[in-house]
Amino acid sequence: MSDSNDPIHVIVAMDFSDAIMTQLKDVSPRLRVERFFPTVPDKAWAEAEILYTGGIFPDPAQAPRLRWVQLHIAGINHALKEPIIQAEDVEVTTASGIHAVPITEFCLSMMLAFNLKLPLMLDLKTKGEWAKERHKTFAPTPLRGQTVGIVGYGAIGRELARAADALGMRVLATKRDVKHPAEEDAYREEGTGDPAGDIPARLYPPEALASMAHECDFLVVTVPLTPTTTHLVNADVLKAMKKTAVLINVARGAVVDEAELISALAAGKIGGAALDVFEEEPLPTTSPLWNLDNVIISPHVSGNTAQYHERAARLFIENLERYVENRPLLNRVSRQHGY
Repeated sequence: MSDSNDPIHVIVAMDFSDAIMTQLKDVSPRLRVERFFPTVPDKAWAEAEILYTGGIFPDPAQAPRLRWVQLHIAGINHALKEPIIQAEDVEVTTASGIHAVPITEFCLSMMLAFNLKLPLMLDLKTKGEWAKERHKTFAPTPLRGQTVGIVGYGAIGRELARAADALGMRVLATKRDVKHPAEEDAYREEGTGDPAGDIPARLYPPEALASMAHECDFLVVTVPLTPTTTHLVNADVLKAMKKTAVLINVARGAVVDEAELISALAAGKIGGAALDVFEEEPLPTTSPLWNLDNVIISPHVSGNTAQYHERAARLFIENLERYVENRPLLNRVSRQHGY
């Protein structure tokens, strides 16, 4: 970090509004905040100490003064391929935490959609049919009392746990380090999440995922994609699930073995799946998932909101304040763990 009186040059490589840019500049008179989108001139790279970006990166030689990169997204599997992100003298932080509320609402919507058989309702409406034996066909089991298993207990998992617990659901979760349930230096919107990590009835290590899956009515995947989580939800996990259970994936497509999932869905070995992410995106028109009645497909939008930029800027502002005051940043990336 520069001396306490030196100006701090900040590049915003994002189409932030003028109002957001004003908020960023107001954090400190030391900040020299400039917006460059979609291209950044070499002179700006040469002076930059801080970069806010959704996917525009310099080569290390272009930005010798760069010390911190704040990402516009939570997942870093693509960003990790950038040499500047691998530079040991560059701090990297993510937007983890800003998606917790919308993705939680998405997951609850998917649970309710399967519970209430909304796809069947919409299909009958399209056909103009009144359901036969309607009281037998539409006889949901309330979410209260059902069990949700959360694969990955980060910001999204913790907010989902809070909401599910409030609905009277039993919450289980997997976590890489079950001995330390609290999340330190993680961004959290006020009133959300499970900061103490005490909501789950039980925490499982990742290697015990199949054991947890066996207990669940809904299995929700929120874990980041890393080499150790690729195909974490595999044939063994799917085999352990209840025949009526529903898989919800809002993480990354490759966390789930898609071929094994298609096989399990087609054979009726699990109740269904709500998928927002896929191993290949856009999902090819040839994918069997499109033709399965027990699958709900969304185009990787579960974390999107009309106020995404504003929510992301609030996190960036808090981290800018910390940077100027020489305090630890929120959502620091561990290159060792890949998130």
